[in-house]
Amino acid sequence: MASAHPFVVTLDLDQTACTEPERVGAKAANLARAATASVPVLPGFAIVTTAGTGPDGDAPLRNAWERLSEGGRLAVVVRSSSTIEDIGESSMAGQFRSVIDVRGWDAFCAAVAEVRASAARPDGSEPMAMGVLVQRHLDAAIGGVAFGVDPVSGDPDHFLVEAVQGGPDRLVSGEVTATRYLLSHHGRVAEVDAEQDPPLLDTHRRRELAALVRRVEEVFGGSQDIEWAFDEDGGLWLLQSRPVTATGQRATAHGPLLGPGPVAETFPEALRPLEEDLWIEPLRAGIERAIRMSGAVSRHRIEASPIVTTVGGRVAADLELFGYRTQRRSGWALLDPRPGGRRLLAAGRVGRFRAALPARVAEVLADTDQALADVPALDELDDAQLVGLLARCRELLQALHGFEVLAGTLLPDEDRPSGAAVALQRLAAARATGARDDAIRVAHPVVLALVPPRVGAPRSLPPTPVGGRPPTTERVVGAMATRDALRLRSRWVQELSARAATALGERCRARGLLAHPELVAFLRLTELAGLIDGDEVPADLAGRAEVPPGPPLPAVFRRTAEGGIAPVVPRHGTGSADDHGGRGASGGRCTGRVVHTAGDAGAHPGSVLVVRTLDPDLAAVLPSLAGIVAETGGALSHLAILAREYRVPAVVAVPEAVQRFPRGTTVLVDGDTGEVRRLDESAET
Repeated sequence: MASAHPFVVTLDLDQTACTEPERVGAKAANLARAATASVPVLPGFAIVTTAGTGPDGDAPLRNAWERLSEGGRLAVVVRSSSTIEDIGESSMAGQFRSVIDVRGWDAFCAAVAEVRASAARPDGSEPMAMGVLVQRHLDAAIGGVAFGVDPVSGDPDHFLVEAVQGGPDRLVSGEVTATRYLLSHHGRVAEVDAEQDPPLLDTHRRRELAALVRRVEEVFGGSQDIEWAFDEDGGLWLLQSRPVTATGQRATAHGPLLGPGPVAETFPEALRPLEEDLWIEPLRAGIERAIRMSGAVSRHRIEASPIVTTVGGRVAADLELFGYRTQRRSGWALLDPRPGGRRLLAAGRVGRFRAALPARVAEVLADTDQALADVPALDELDDAQLVGLLARCRELLQALHGFEVLAGTLLPDEDRPSGAAVALQRLAAARATGARDDAIRVAHPVVLALVPPRVGAPRSLPPTPVGGRPPTTERVVGAMATRDALRLRSRWVQELSARAATALGERCRARGLLAHPELVAFLRLTELAGLIDGDEVPADLAGRAEVPPGPPLPAVFRRTAEGGIAPVVPRHGTGSADDHGGRGASGGRCTGRVVHTAGDAGAHPGSVLVVRTLDPDLAAVLPSLAGIVAETGGALSHLAILAREYRVPAVVAVPEAVQRFPRGTTVLVDGDTGEVRRLDESAET
């Protein structure tokens, strides 16, 4: 039915003319398109975007309302249908008004006016074109949202369903935490969280819902984000359908498995550019040399691997080269290569290496000790000699790292103390005499094994352990395990290069080249050498120092085509709420200081907003956030959808989040795994 009046025009949802988004808005047009394809859609009509009041007043609109509400006996729902929401580029989820359970003509007129008013722009410019969707109100028994792909992982082989008792309005507003199902496209359960007894979605309902998802995807030609509801008689209705606008990236990740595990002890914190050049490239080259010498890995595999790399200054290694397997496998990967021919060849090489390795390691240790002893006081070296010393340190590190890998792999376990154990004994004994940390570093350089390297001011030594056996000094450095002896020499060489770089930074500051000596750490090694030779200071150097390091890396991840991080987690552990975190709702990792209100978030860009509910009104501050955490909500709430569109990490269903993460606390948020973790204990009271 269409009214004859040119000013107030209504179109029934089952009319082809109602499928034109420019006339009725995208939301109404999508439902009309589904209705004309025999998808179960509630009866209703749309008020066109150009509607106004003409000579006949509101008579055409009242006629449409009376027919739908059966003379006012039935309630209706009045919803926005803007021309810019529910489209492929952006959902504008929850940004316009909807009014449910509207009864009576006066209430209906007020609801239409309220929905129309939500088209106003905050800056006062021309309002957006707004149609109005009117449908019969449904007293739903079970309702929810279905997302045609896993929105966090991007997995297209499953779709995500979040279900609640009653209609889906409380779910999409973020007020409640729904039961979450990850289903195959035939309704089989891959995961389920917070299931009720009896289940909200039994086998029959899951199959019906899966069939609806498939049918809607056929109608629209792609994955859809749909709202749905079962009525009291078991009938399933489509309430809304819009294109999937943003998903996670794990399904598009590629390349080797990476993680900080093998290198986290040496480099627990983010490195700056000069530190990466001084220490990471020699580490990578040394490991690669050891692998090639063993013959255990194919040339193609080595060339395809970063071996060791940095992401936002954080160091990660190719875990598969270090023995990590997605499936259980005995032995270290390097010593059990495929195919069999290479394994036999590698076995012969390994046998020869194992026999010769102890003597060769002894030579390397002696040569390193002599090289370190031959270095004069740094203030006796000129600038060029200090730059040359940095290059020499890189050469020494490459050899030490290579032999450390071979020793750790080929030599049997040795009943000798670790470097850390010896260092702790020396530290405790020295502090017992009242020695200061600076003096302890000079008298007992083994304690450097307890702190990571750093260009600039040295790191504080750790506290002395309390309890245990009294410290002794009987064990000497030469008695520690072979791999630890090599690792300690690497640490000494790193310390030498750090002090040489720090000295160059002090000299550059004294000449007016650097505003602060620690800015030297933000130069690349080639830039530092060029600066010493008379080149200009890089124009962006000060800006580099202002860029915060990337967040801590996941334990296991892959890189995406866009260079992002896609955590690799077991299917059963993905996105499930527990006592320590919640459900991932928008992928990515971030760190930031906690704020609790939209006003604080707007005043502190880059913060993490921790709230009780994912209120859609928070959309205005969402682009400025580093991340968002909520005590309730789900991955299919309106704000979660917007977070994915803005690429803001989000975690929902975090118990007592506001209390656990006070304002001012620095937290890590992982929107893929659902992890939320405090990184410090500072907080405003």
